[in-house]
Amino acid sequence: MSKSDNQQSMSEALKSFLKKNNLQKGIDQVSVAETWNEVMGPGVANYTRSVRLQGDTLYVYLTSSVLREELSLGNSKIISLLNEQLGREIVRTLVLQ
Repeated sequence: MSKSDNQQSMSEALKSFLKKNNLQKGIDQVSVAETWNEVMGPGVANYTRSVRLQGDTLYVYLTSSVLREELSLGNSKIISLLNEQLGREIVRTLVLQ
């Protein structure tokens, strides 16, 4: 076996490591929380108490009921923006509480 047969890119090695050690869910949890703040901006982030990913459902706890109602109108758009920023479909359902 030549050296080139055994080489893989750093990206492939990292993906393999994450999958082998069941770490992808934790990475996704952190990524989604950070992406929520980036996509929604500081105005919404100030009213966000917590962001939790469970399976493919994102639970966002907001301190403002008015904001929660406003955001619920654009639920599917928010999911699209989050997944676009994340680079893959992680969130399928958004629950605003």
